Amino acid sequence: MTTPKRYELEDDQWKRIASLFPPYRTGRPSKIDDRTAFNAILWVMRSGAAWRDLPERYGAWQTVYSRFRLWVESGLFERIFEELIDDPDMENLSLDSTIVRAHQKATGAKKTPSVWSKIKPLD
Repeated sequence: MTTPKRYELEDDQWKRIASLFPPYRTGRPSKIDDRTAFNAILWVMRSGAAWRDLPERYGAWQTVYSRFRLWVESGLFERIFEELIDDPDMENLSLDSTIVRAHQKATGAKKTPSVWSKIKPLD
C-alpha cells in the first residue's frame, strides 16, 4: 500500500465507498476519475482553501467543483456518511477551551431574573 498524500483516502478507505459513486454520464470521458475528484474535495474541505487554490495534481478546480455540486445534489455524501458512520476517525477529535464558549452568566456574573419569569400565566 502506498502512503497517501495529506488529506487523501487510503486504498482500504476508498474500497469501502467506491461502489457508492454514480457512473459518469456525459458524452466524453472525464478528465479525472472519481477517486481523484473526491480526494480533491477532501483537500479543499480539510485545508479550508478556496476552490481556485486547488493543487494542479487534482486537475482543474472548475471540474472538481462541478463534480462536487453534482454529488451534493445526488445525496452521495449522505450515503458515504451512512456507510462510514460506524467507523469514526478519532484522529482529528479535540476539545479545548478555545472552542467551547460559555454564556457570560456561566462565568459568575450576577444573575438577574429574566423578563419572562415576571409574566404570569393565563388562567
